[in-house]
Amino acid sequence: MQDAWVPLLLSLKVAGWATALDIVLGVAAAFMLARWRSPLRDVVDSLLTLPLVLPPTVLGYYLLVLLGRRGVFGAWLDTLGIQLVFTWQGAVIASMVVAFPLILKSARTAFESVDPHLERAARTLGLGEAAVFFRVTLPLAARGILAGAL
Repeated sequence: MQDAWVPLLLSLKVAGWATALDIVLGVAAAFMLARWRSPLRDVVDSLLTLPLVLPPTVLGYYLLVLLGRRGVFGAWLDTLGIQLVFTWQGAVIASMVVAFPLILKSARTAFESVDPHLERAARTLGLGEAAVFFRVTLPLAARGILAGAL
């Protein structure tokens, strides 16, 4: 009877880790894309959202090519004694790749909707950049980030 819970617990473990890591990476990338003014911004955004439009089989194939024992990163990891393919950690990476664009788009939209006047006002009151981010920008963008995480 307890063996019946193993797949469910594994799924929850993979989903939890993938979501937590994607939130951290997605929020950081979204904030940088929202604030970065460069002609390359659209190119980087397109590359980061590419998994959204690629079929899952193509993504899986590319992940196997990259992380397999003979892959670009997989061969290097194999020399360290690390194997990711067909492990729960590999499932976390695959889940992260698929979900990352969803969190990125939602968080970027949330950061772009934050009124820059509020951030400027916080700076004039003596807050540093980190404090402005954590006390003003992040709380105002929290709903969009949460929407992307769900």
